[in-house]
Amino acid sequence: MPLKLSLKPGEKFVLNGAVVQNGDRRGVLILQNKASVLREKDIIQPEDAKTPARRIYLPVMMMYIEPNDASKYYDEFVQRLSEFMGAIRNPEVLAECVSISRCCMQRDYYKALLGCRRLIEYEDMRLGNVPAGLPAGRDAG
Repeated sequence: MPLKLSLKPGEKFVLNGAVVQNGDRRGVLILQNKASVLREKDIIQPEDAKTPARRIYLPVMMMYIEPNDASKYYDEFVQRLSEFMGAIRNPEVLAECVSISRCCMQRDYYKALLGCRRLIEYEDMRLGNVPAGLPAGRDAG
């Protein structure tokens, strides 16, 4: 099934490890086969991985972008996930961590990234880093 990306003017994305930038107009890109694609908003730079959940996201993102070199990032992923799980008591969040680990073992890195985003949302809620538009005072667990 093709993947259709609607791109904003100047929007960057990573396609199979290559950084690509859209031109000065809105554009549509249709990928006819499987490819590793991440939009600019979903890319974390190493210097921005300052929280435990983001430090999990970073090596998973690298495994997704560079699947042939995934082994270079796997040990860091395991270490960061283990540290996170050692500090968490919420059963739903722990189950998400197990799911992320399972996805990485199956080399389903995109699905693992989706789980990592949920960890980041949980962490942001717990730390009070709630983006505008989310209800204030909601307890995440």
